[in-house]
Amino acid sequence: MKLSIIDLGTVAPGTTETDALADSLDNARHAEALGYHRVWFAEHHLSRSGASHHPELLIAATAMVTSRIRLGSGSLLMNHYSPFKVAEMFKQLEAMAPGRVDLGMGRATAGPVLDLAFQQNRQHPAQADHQQQVLETLAWLYESFPEDHPFAGHPLMTTVPEVPQTWLLGSSPNGSNLAAGLGIGYTFAGFINPQGAAPALRHYRENFEPQGFGLDSPRAILGVNVAVGETSADGLHLAGSPKGYYARLRRAGREAGAVMVPTPDEAAREMSQAEKDEPVTITDGRWPRFVAGSPAEVRATLEQMIEESGADELMIQDLIADPTARRHSHELLAQAFDLAPQPEPAMTERGER
Repeated sequence: MKLSIIDLGTVAPGTTETDALADSLDNARHAEALGYHRVWFAEHHLSRSGASHHPELLIAATAMVTSRIRLGSGSLLMNHYSPFKVAEMFKQLEAMAPGRVDLGMGRATAGPVLDLAFQQNRQHPAQADHQQQVLETLAWLYESFPEDHPFAGHPLMTTVPEVPQTWLLGSSPNGSNLAAGLGIGYTFAGFINPQGAAPALRHYRENFEPQGFGLDSPRAILGVNVAVGETSADGLHLAGSPKGYYARLRRAGREAGAVMVPTPDEAAREMSQAEKDEPVTITDGRWPRFVAGSPAEVRATLEQMIEESGADELMIQDLIADPTARRHSHELLAQAFDLAPQPEPAMTERGER
């Protein structure tokens, strides 16, 4: 089983976004050494809790300090961008880190302020067609425009043969239909819609049709929020951070962008008993929003999720406030799934890895 990480650039209590971005680079180096398969960076705007606003910047920076792990966006919000801009940008990233770049495509509304701020024409804003935007991006990357299309015959970076892996990210059945029909990879955000994950991933696999966009067979990732401790109690304690963060969001209303990820102790003081008792294992057949516990407990829950969903890979999200505890959780999970640690790459005469 391949394990990967979605990095939010979580800002630890009492630190800055500059610190969080440095932590993201450290997390990627650490994940590579542990044997994780890929690290993706989120796109969140006007959010004080996470410093990952533009994943392409973190992909480029992390490519310079790693050598093997795949790097990507989780996800790029396609409704805000030109397909040409996205395709050319990720083709250039592929040139910088050949064979290691993933373009994870999604969409989201960020509220009236940001949705307006992203528009160039604010008098007559364009209505984004998500399916068309994804298809046009793929056409640029794979040079698949029809011969009579105005964009045909204009290849991107002709000396770079590699194409980034393309993925569609979603949390509803609509995404599984689109990814299956386009024949590209599909990632489901189980931490957003845990009950919809298994049906959507099974539907994607059953309806997958190759279209010449890099895949002959389905490729599916399940995203899960995970906190692993040395013991069951340690894992439950760490899970206080994501539980407490979502409890704060529920109470924040229009001020949600200012909400920070709490320490487990802060969360324990703020949450109701019902919020503290939210399940972290599969209970009565229902998947949890957060998976937590000892390494053995977490592995058992995740293996059941894999079996029920048919996922090929797990993408670990976490909202553990302390970066040291976050990396230790990644280490314990890697050990639980018997990942093979990777040696540090040799240095060249120029001091490069």
